This record gives sequence, C-alpha cells and structure tokens, in this order.
Amino acid sequence: MQEQLHDPRLAQLRSWLQSLGPQWPVDLSSLAPASSDASFRRYFRVTSTHPDHPTLIVMDAPPSHEDCRPFIHVARLFGAAGATVPTVLAEDLAQGFLLLADLGNTTYLSVLDADSADALYADATDALVRIQLATQAGTLPPYDRALLQRELDLFPEWYVGKHLGVTLDDTQQTTLAGINEALIRNNLAQPQVYVHRDYHSRNLMRTEAGNPGVLDFQDAVIGPVTYDAVSLWRDAYISWDEERQIDWVVRYWEKARKAGLPLTADFGDFYRDFEWMGLQRHLKVLGIFARLSHRDGKHGYLDDMPLVMRYTRAVAERYSELRALARLLDALEGRAQAVGYTF
Repeated sequence: MQEQLHDPRLAQLRSWLQSLGPQWPVDLSSLAPASSDASFRRYFRVTSTHPDHPTLIVMDAPPSHEDCRPFIHVARLFGAAGATVPTVLAEDLAQGFLLLADLGNTTYLSVLDADSADALYADATDALVRIQLATQAGTLPPYDRALLQRELDLFPEWYVGKHLGVTLDDTQQTTLAGINEALIRNNLAQPQVYVHRDYHSRNLMRTEAGNPGVLDFQDAVIGPVTYDAVSLWRDAYISWDEERQIDWVVRYWEKARKAGLPLTADFGDFYRDFEWMGLQRHLKVLGIFARLSHRDGKHGYLDDMPLVMRYTRAVAERYSELRALARLLDALEGRAQAVGYTF
C-alpha cells in the first residue's frame, strides 16, 4: 500500500491488470520492473498462468507524456515485415497501458563479445533488411528536414550550452549551421526506408527463435537507409575496431543490394553516406545525453558520452568538408588542432 501511495501509476496499473480477468491471469505479487528507457515509459514483468505466456510485459506510458498508438502501429508494420516484435495482447489507450508478449531479458548488449558478434549481427542485419524492404510510402512520418534540424539543434542547446556551459559566438554558429546543412542535404539524398531510430544493442533481444527481438520502435519514421546501420554498428553503448565495423557494414550493403534495396553500387559512396548519417546521429545523441542528465537527472548517460564523441571526432576529422567541425570541437574543449587524414 505504501508503494502505491508513492506511485499512483503503479496502483492504476495493478488495477488494470486485475480488470483483464481470466483471459490474462497474472500474479500481481510478481510484478517487478523489467526495464526503463530515456522517455517517460516504464516496463514491468509479471508471471502468468496463461499456457502460452508464462511471463508478460506491461508498458506504462503516461498519456500526458506518451502516446501508445505509434507503438501499436509500428509493431504491426514491423511484425508484418517478418521482424520479431512484442505482440500487443491487451491495451488501454486512455490510461496508457499495454500488455505485451515477453521477448525475454537477454539484450544484445549483455551477450555481445568478440566470439558472438558475427552471428548476432548477421541476424540483426537480416531483420533490418526485412524491415527496410517492407517500406510503404505514407505509413510512417517522414524523417524530413525539420526533424533532422530539430535533432541537430539539441547539440548546441544541451551539449554546448548546458553541459559545457559555453555560448557559441557568431562565427561558431555560422560554422555549425554550415556543417548541419551539409549533413541534412546528404541525409535527405539517401534512399528512404523504414527507420527504427534506435536499432542498437539495448533494444535488440537475443531470442531462441526469430532472433533478434526488436524493441523500442515507437518513434519509427521513413528516412535515410544508412540510419539504422549506424545505430547498430556505431552503438553508443559498445564499440568495435573500425575494421570489424566495416566488415559488418559491407555484409549489410551486399545483402541489402541483393535483396533489392536501392543502394549505391559503389561501397565507398555508401560508406561515406553511412559516416555522414552517423555524424548527424551522434551530434543529436550528445545533446540527448546532456539533456537526460541536466534536465532529467539520468546522469548515467554521461558515461557514454566519450565514445559518442570519439565517433563524432573521427568523422569530422576524416572529411575535408567537415573539418571545420573538428576545429570547433577543439575550441569548445580547449584542445589544440589535431593533424589527420582527409579524403
């Protein structure tokens, strides 16, 4: 009772589960946190005597902050494409609750290592290609210029302004605007497909059948074909030598082209698009991680910033068109300019 007084949403959720009756018989005493994410959503696991579902997942998405409908819609699209997604078993949109099939608790992040990576990423590649091949125009929002720009704006507002405590001068603002414009033009010129937007090791579950289980897809859009590949292999939570990254990206590129996705016939061009898309994503992620810490008190994300900054710097220093960003980062961090290769 004390727990419910401090957490009225939890009391509401328990009452909803009880109201489902014999169709979904659950043991309320077993209700326990399953995971949380960077949004207001929470997930709980509960045991059940249902013959096909010994455990179930309950999503708590407060309607004042979250909308369950995109999750349900994308689950149907991705499921129809052949991806393994949690089936929606019961829903209450007014209260913001979903009852979902349980895909287990083994994330890719918990099992990825040098020995397992090839097989796990091969499965993730297969699932990604199936999702992209299923793209139907108009079924999801576009990853358009406005959205790409809003994401890029998180970097100066939250990472530079709030995290570093720096105000960009007019010249620096002009430099950043020019980099952003180059990235957006590149991103919009790429083939447009279904984009999960967080297709990485924390949102992929190792499953016995239909590996991987795919989670956290409610923000999916139609956008650049390289985006989810960047999320997967330039993951904010685990890093790999670039040689292995390139090998996996080549395998994806070959498989996707063979399946009929409209990718460039030159891998060098594709890899450049991959890197430029990654830079857009990583500037956004730096802003998001800063916001999660400074606004939401989720300071653990600061531990993941150095890896994201390494990705950011590597691309900014590699391409002559982006070198101005590397110089800007040097200025922001008080670092001397580094010498690097360009092409």
